[in-house]
Amino acid sequence: MTLPCETPRNGPAALFAITLQGHLPTLSTDRLLLRAPRVTDFDTYAQIACSGRGEHIGGPMSREDAWTDFSQMTSTWLLHGHGLWTIGHAGDISGFVLLGFEAGDQEPELGFMLTEKAEGMGIGFEAAQAALTHAFDTLGWSTLVSYIDPANARSIKLAQRLGGLPDGEITEDGETSLIYRYVREVM
Repeated sequence: MTLPCETPRNGPAALFAITLQGHLPTLSTDRLLLRAPRVTDFDTYAQIACSGRGEHIGGPMSREDAWTDFSQMTSTWLLHGHGLWTIGHAGDISGFVLLGFEAGDQEPELGFMLTEKAEGMGIGFEAAQAALTHAFDTLGWSTLVSYIDPANARSIKLAQRLGGLPDGEITEDGETSLIYRYVREVM
């Protein structure tokens, strides 16, 4: 069921949203375009968050909870100057990558979630590497972390491939996450 908040709007408010999206950084790699999220991207987000794929990000969520999560991650652009990007690949949405702060985060986080179709193609690595480069080179961060469910072997492997090193764990609401730390290389 599509929620009313998912319906793209017309008129001045929609034009204003497009203008705001145009001010967010777009990151390009050889195969990918990381761009500002749009209302129409939410369906892909919900397909991930509301299914078994959302198990490691607090799901499976209801569609309403997924909308709240999507909105919160998108709003960090206005609140902190970084946030959620939609990963575009070959004309499709392959997932999302995040530089952000969620409520329980102690420091900036690199997050990633992919569609099933995008797994195993190096898309997560390429998108997350672009976001890390942006965090270090554009935002001037020296470190950030990924919080990963200990059962999420694919995300742990991706964090390690990105150069993330184990840095303890955090427990929130009875759920424990591993912390993987990325540190800017000093030249």
